[in-house]
Amino acid sequence: NSRDPGSSEQATRHAKVVIVGAGPAGLTAAIYAGRALLEPVVFCGLKGSQLLQTTDVENFPGFPGGILGPDLIDKMTAQATEAGATFEYEEVHGIDTSTRPLRVAHGWDPEAPEWMTADTVIIATGAAAKRLDIPGTGDGPNGFWQRGVSACAVCDGAIMAKDTQSFVIGGGDAACEEALYLTKFASEVHLVVRRDALRASVVMANRVKEHPKIQIHWNSNVKEVTGGDRMEKLILHNSASGEDVEMAAGSLFFAIGHNPVTNFLPAEIETQTPKRN
Repeated sequence: NSRDPGSSEQATRHAKVVIVGAGPAGLTAAIYAGRALLEPVVFCGLKGSQLLQTTDVENFPGFPGGILGPDLIDKMTAQATEAGATFEYEEVHGIDTSTRPLRVAHGWDPEAPEWMTADTVIIATGAAAKRLDIPGTGDGPNGFWQRGVSACAVCDGAIMAKDTQSFVIGGGDAACEEALYLTKFASEVHLVVRRDALRASVVMANRVKEHPKIQIHWNSNVKEVTGGDRMEKLILHNSASGEDVEMAAGSLFFAIGHNPVTNFLPAEIETQTPKRN
């Protein structure tokens, strides 16, 4: 995915350090680089950190009682700014590693980016949760993303799943962990597994199977999510019987793994294939 900079695409400025990503990892790097007088430039992207889409964060050190995800990012951004970092709310579209200094393509239009040079580029783009293209689960006006649908039970379960029938999609360790966690809040947890067996470790699988608040739906998938202001129902399809069942549902969590956000990196930069969850 590297871009050919071409002779006409001249870099407009230079930075000692460019940081791609503005979550906790990127902002921590910005604080350290700023304190080292390296004047880092942080590219936040158009959506920013996943924490901006998170409500209560209760497991970050230093905040008894928790803190809202956007508030935590604001505090970390302010600290990085005080240390000397500057922020660009644009996407990075590619990195040219064929020259020194490195060249970074950025801007609003991936087809006509601006270029800058950098002595060092730190990649801190994190990972994006995998989501299925199920009607009603998207971000748009017809979807219930963050209105009952999420990909992080630890982030959103305490609010979204409270006193509801909560559904988790997945069959690995992560899905089992999410389902077990949700039993603290939900009236009942439904684990939707597309096969007839769990991929999770034996220990995790047994915990889920033995938990009185968890019901496992084998050979099943969610066909659609519906509701009003928030999600209220879903249609569960059983691939073995062919039967569709409409069920009341207050929350739905994807737990099918994550993809590293590295698609913009050139082939010259080695990346590891993520392990299957």
